[in-house]
Amino acid sequence: MSRHPHSVRRITTALAGGAVLGATAVAGPASAAPGCATAWGSLAESATGSAVGTLDEIRTGQHACFDRIVLDLDGAAGTRVGYRVEYVGQVVQDGSGTPVPLRGAADLQIAVTLPAYTEGGVATYDPTNDAEAESVAGYRTFRQVAWAGSFEGVSTVGLGVRARLPFRVMVLDGPGNDARLVVDVAHTW
Repeated sequence: MSRHPHSVRRITTALAGGAVLGATAVAGPASAAPGCATAWGSLAESATGSAVGTLDEIRTGQHACFDRIVLDLDGAAGTRVGYRVEYVGQVVQDGSGTPVPLRGAADLQIAVTLPAYTEGGVATYDPTNDAEAESVAGYRTFRQVAWAGSFEGVSTVGLGVRARLPFRVMVLDGPGNDARLVVDVAHTW
């Protein structure tokens, strides 16, 4: 498995202001925590971009109001990252079109316009088990994170979600010359 040298598998989250906090597991009923109202929606979000760099890690975390997935983009800071995040009927593998089965009542497809391999074809992200790229056992909203592959400069992740819930997408610079594509999916409407 090839990993970026400074990547450490951890459950951390980055706030829009850039501060890093440890994520806390949230247990209990499906009711929202006080102050969890969002103005998020569930329609596709996208941006065009010409970012350079590679996808080199995927991390997840839990919050009181949402679950978070972070795609670490090595060398992409200060560039315009292209992405498309949307609910789909079925996530498919890049290139082959093979369906990626996901647990949950809704499939969220996350595609970023950066490869998960170097110009020489060496993988920069290669999970041990594509179907279980990250463990989300015990999460309130996430049911499964699956690696759908990287083909012709586009890397795709399948996210099995409990229901078609509102989400938001952010691109954050840092640390260093890296960037992060952050997708938060709310626990409730």
